[in-house]
Amino acid sequence: MGITRFDEFRKNLGIAPTMLTKRLAVLTEDGLLEKRRYSERPPRDEYVLTDAGRDFLPVLVMIGAWGQKHRGGGRIARYVDAETGQDIRAMLIDRETGAEIGTRPFKIIEPD
Repeated sequence: MGITRFDEFRKNLGIAPTMLTKRLAVLTEDGLLEKRRYSERPPRDEYVLTDAGRDFLPVLVMIGAWGQKHRGGGRIARYVDAETGQDIRAMLIDRETGAEIGTRPFKIIEPD
């Protein structure tokens, strides 16, 4: 969502620097973020999404939609369209049939 630098994450998330350092390290090790140096003096890095991180973004939005629907009593973040300001109302669609996932029966086929 445009935040890439440690201080920006810290300010936006409001967590301790040690906790943020650990979380960024795990996300980097898991291949969701890539650490890139943007300044040599002083040494400073930024964290950008990898292809895997970008592919995971819709999953986060769907989890957020579930939370809004089923756990909305607490303090839950909302996703809004940056251009229109409208709430994003996530819905998962099957590319092949065009049907909303969960409206048609499906089965799981285990690999051989």
